[in-house]
Amino acid sequence: MFETLLAFLGATAILALSPGPDNIYVLAQSISNGPKAGLATTAGLISGCIVHTTLIAFGISAVIASSPEIFWGIKIFGATYLLYLAYKVWKSSANVALEDSAPKKSGWQLFRQGVIMNVLNPKVTIFFLAFFPAFLWEPEGNTVVQFYVLGGLFMLLSFLIFGSFALLAGAISKYLKRQQNAGLILKWLQIVVFVGIAVFILIP
Repeated sequence: MFETLLAFLGATAILALSPGPDNIYVLAQSISNGPKAGLATTAGLISGCIVHTTLIAFGISAVIASSPEIFWGIKIFGATYLLYLAYKVWKSSANVALEDSAPKKSGWQLFRQGVIMNVLNPKVTIFFLAFFPAFLWEPEGNTVVQFYVLGGLFMLLSFLIFGSFALLAGAISKYLKRQQNAGLILKWLQIVVFVGIAVFILIP
């Protein structure tokens, strides 16, 4: 169990650190409106993950209870989707682009927008569906609790990393704009994580 959770935290950290729409959006809001705006945005995005965790916890748990064969099919789907994500990252540019002109909004508006952005993004649910089952340490046990534990750890670590982005927005944005190799390294780290998790999912 400990080794599984440690691997999960490591993969989550690398994904949260890799340039993506969510952390780029947090950086943009922080640069435009200050660290508090970035933290409000982060809180909203992370809060939306509760909905996706609940959908995965009860939906996948029901599938596991009814048919191990279907669960294996879900694992194949998850591995395929993660390999697709790795391919998309490989095809993308390694440059990190930051927008310095994000519209100014109140903390509550940013929080609410973050929640809505996350909840209404079906890609998050699909990603959770592909990502979380690989780290169930006892598939025959209470998977609802396990999914919530994974969801809680995912949200906590992501909040800490995104929150750090918000607090250090100025320095981070200047560094990422100045260091082209940083984007390339993070890009390949993300590819390795996606492929590694896909392989891990398929190992019996």
